[in-house]
Amino acid sequence: MLNDLTRRKLLESGLAVAAGALVGGALGRTWPLEAAEAAPAEKSRIHLGLVTYMVGAQMDLPTLIDACEKSGMEGVELRTSHKHGVEPALDADGRAKVKATFAKTKVRLVMLGSTCEFHSPDPAVVKKNIEQTKEFVKLAADVGSLGVKVRPNGLPKEVPVEKTLRQIGESIAQCGEFAKEKGIVIAVEMHGAPSDAASMAKIMEACKHPSVGLCWNSNGGDAKGGSVKESFELVKKWIVHCHVRDLTKKDYPWKELMTLLKGINYVGYTMLETSTKDDPVEFLKAQRAAWDALVQ
Repeated sequence: MLNDLTRRKLLESGLAVAAGALVGGALGRTWPLEAAEAAPAEKSRIHLGLVTYMVGAQMDLPTLIDACEKSGMEGVELRTSHKHGVEPALDADGRAKVKATFAKTKVRLVMLGSTCEFHSPDPAVVKKNIEQTKEFVKLAADVGSLGVKVRPNGLPKEVPVEKTLRQIGESIAQCGEFAKEKGIVIAVEMHGAPSDAASMAKIMEACKHPSVGLCWNSNGGDAKGGSVKESFELVKKWIVHCHVRDLTKKDYPWKELMTLLKGINYVGYTMLETSTKDDPVEFLKAQRAAWDALVQ
């Protein structure tokens, strides 16, 4: 379990702060306890935010923040390649401007959503993705983001599955070591071919790094017999971030998920990752109302 972060390191990295803390329900029980001790009122306090994929993809940063403020979104995950323009290519002035922009609002920059992935059988491709992740980590530190999201995204047919899962975990561990120096968390999205909880658990067991956790992705395959508890139990000790979809739809046991997150003293974010043809602000307001009902 990821339980070797000391109180001093948590405080130095800023991860034990209250309302904005990414250190949600897991990481070996050390992080939530530390966070709860730092801010008892925030224990089991779940937050709602927005991934710019797909609502928000075409919004520049001021428009995005305005939409979040008007709709009750507490944080954002800025996925790479979207109109917000917060990318590793930003110069120092641009990074400072992004940080200052968020500092003037109540909206927290929670995560930079990279598409870095580590399953390729080509070592050069894996190395390129590790280096790209490091660039996102530097960006996160400069703009005030709590973390960087990465992902597995496939299982090459010509390679044994166990070997690929181990490779993914060990590669992400290298990213985690770099992130640790910057006080940044790496969140591994449960994405792609190895997105099932059993495979993700193997990735995390191969990773074994205190600065790396999981992003629960609310995949349809999580549910067995209408319940996600079995899948959740396999990975709960690593969960530091969470994606959700349209909360007004009954295609996933949302209430159960919120209860399970509360059960691990999660004080992180549930991030909407969905689409709409309606007015985005009105859509997000409806999502906020549905979310409020679910977390009561």
